[in-house]
Amino acid sequence: MATAPLPLEAEEFLAWMLSEKGRSANTLAAYRRDLRSYCTWLEERGHTVLDVDHTTLVAFTTERKASDSATSTVARQLAAIRMLHRYLLVEGERGDDPTADLEGVKVPSGIPKPLTETQINSLLASVVGHTPIDHRDRALLELLYATGARISEATGLSIGDLDLDGRLVRLYGKGSKERIVPFGSAAAGALDDWFSPRGRARLVPDVWQRRGDAEAVFLNTRGGRLTRQAAWLVVKKYGQRSGISDDLSPHVLRHSCATHLLDHGADLRVVQEMLGHVSISTTQVYTRVSQERLFDVYRSAHPRARMTS
Repeated sequence: MATAPLPLEAEEFLAWMLSEKGRSANTLAAYRRDLRSYCTWLEERGHTVLDVDHTTLVAFTTERKASDSATSTVARQLAAIRMLHRYLLVEGERGDDPTADLEGVKVPSGIPKPLTETQINSLLASVVGHTPIDHRDRALLELLYATGARISEATGLSIGDLDLDGRLVRLYGKGSKERIVPFGSAAAGALDDWFSPRGRARLVPDVWQRRGDAEAVFLNTRGGRLTRQAAWLVVKKYGQRSGISDDLSPHVLRHSCATHLLDHGADLRVVQEMLGHVSISTTQVYTRVSQERLFDVYRSAHPRARMTS
């Protein structure tokens, strides 16, 4: 079934977010999905983004809050709608902003749940075999855990971004911000195997299908750049194989990298730089994880921790 097109005003807003605000393709895709849902809801009730009023928006918000959607999903959609209406006001498409007094959605600040070091070892040990795909998968998992890279950063890597001798990788984060991150001997060894004649070289096609594939660090079985979606499936596959979780995601490896660094005494500012966080407050959530783990170990291990008076 064909997807309903967005109203011109929404398309112009997305174009503005791309050209003027420099939003990424992934961010714009999320905005597009959220705004399409919103505009369809309005159309079904005889409204458009140009005539919807505050009362109707309250009804929309109430309905979304009562839905089965995650709180974070509803909050993200409302954020996109607020930005759209502020844009319409600034551009003179509307004389008011119906979202100005709209009550927001509070998203609980959950603590990330990292893998334990034992689980990480089990995950990495589950990549057995010596085929090119085995070498690729081992290198991908080792690099994700070693650097805390986002999955899009890892799949976007080109060979020139790697310094195997210096054990450094150049990552391009949100907003195309560049950072240099070190990696250790385990990841270096896995990458060496991947770049050996028995690894990546065996997936190189006779003719490259797309520009940039020849420089891609991680290739798929057809010799093209490994996609973000395919890399997700790699992580999920070994999560299942190691018995850790059916829902293991690349972001859990990022959480685990940060938490384990702090567990072993890394400075918070160093971890912030490694992960590419703009604000130190984003990184500070991992200190809460380490404290929770410390308390759990103390309560379970100290002989007088649970004594009652």
